[in-house]
Amino acid sequence: MYRVAVLSPLGKPLMPTKPSRARRWIKEGKAIKKFNKLGQFYVQLVIEPSESKTQPISCGIDPGKLFSGIGVQSAKFTLFTAHLELPFKKVRERMDNRRMMRRVRRGRRINRQLPFPLRAHRQKRFSNRKQGKLPPSIKANRQLELRVIQELCKVFPITDIYFEYVKADVDLTSRRKGAKSGKGFSAVMVGQKWMLKQLEKLGPVHTIYGWQTSNLRKHLKLEKSKNKAEQKASSHAVDGVSLAGYRFLQDKADYSGNNHGHSWQGKITITSCQFMVIKRPPISRRQLHLMLPSEGGKRRKYGGTKTRHGIRKGDFVKAEKAGKVYYGWCSGDTAKQVSVSNFDWKRLGQFSASKVVLLQRSTGLICKQGTDFVGATVG
Repeated sequence: MYRVAVLSPLGKPLMPTKPSRARRWIKEGKAIKKFNKLGQFYVQLVIEPSESKTQPISCGIDPGKLFSGIGVQSAKFTLFTAHLELPFKKVRERMDNRRMMRRVRRGRRINRQLPFPLRAHRQKRFSNRKQGKLPPSIKANRQLELRVIQELCKVFPITDIYFEYVKADVDLTSRRKGAKSGKGFSAVMVGQKWMLKQLEKLGPVHTIYGWQTSNLRKHLKLEKSKNKAEQKASSHAVDGVSLAGYRFLQDKADYSGNNHGHSWQGKITITSCQFMVIKRPPISRRQLHLMLPSEGGKRRKYGGTKTRHGIRKGDFVKAEKAGKVYYGWCSGDTAKQVSVSNFDWKRLGQFSASKVVLLQRSTGLICKQGTDFVGATVG
């Protein structure tokens, strides 16, 4: 039931096709095989297609703090699902470290024995008291989701985007006093507004509340895992598929006889499809100053993406050692060796630089295939 994405000779997304037909096109020289930056396989035609009309295809986004779910759905097929591991904790940790290191450097620079007007304080460069500021940790989360959606829009003719909206505009002070709304702002709301503006550049955007997602997921009979960190489609991708299903199913009032209620109208088929786990490579940025100086007062180099062997950190490589072949991502180097890590960023080993072959340059993403997503017809 899989479907392979198809592009026209000019790069315009067309309706996906069956894998058998895609293989036949490649064999007959009518198409060439390609992979996008998510590692997703698709074909691009080298001849003009007989039909270029497309059907509605929707994309659902279930944003979160640590994990997010993505689903791409048409009326008859589920086309793509993904589980995103967001960089919230890592970015927040690095921001805390940066703040501490800045304070240490200012402590070394400022002579606190002098009166305050004579100290070497620099003047502020801009006003940092602006409302609506987007915290780096939340911005990094939304940027990862946006990056994945942008890559999917390049291979699928997506007509609608459904985004799960969270309403959190009440501050804690107002809650204690019993007020229904507060004057404070929520960083989550600021991140959502920024995300919606970016998504509007890709296509029509619709917002759905969490309880609506839950109702449709139960109607579609999609089970959701209680372990949100689990790298399975049942953890978050099912919510992405449910959100995308709102394009084809509507909850309408049903008045028949003495019965008054609501019922789902429409038809949708949830099929097995490709499932991927996606995250950013946890590469440390280049640091000009380390926390602790080494002997002699010199600080060693730390961080960055460059290595001494022409391979960058985050590049997908093939390495050989003791007759065994390993596939992974470059995570570091020494004078003569290259470190290769797996998807969980655990080092597979250190390999001689001459035994490491570059397969793909870093795209800022690391992806792996997960277990298949399976569904059923509803409607």
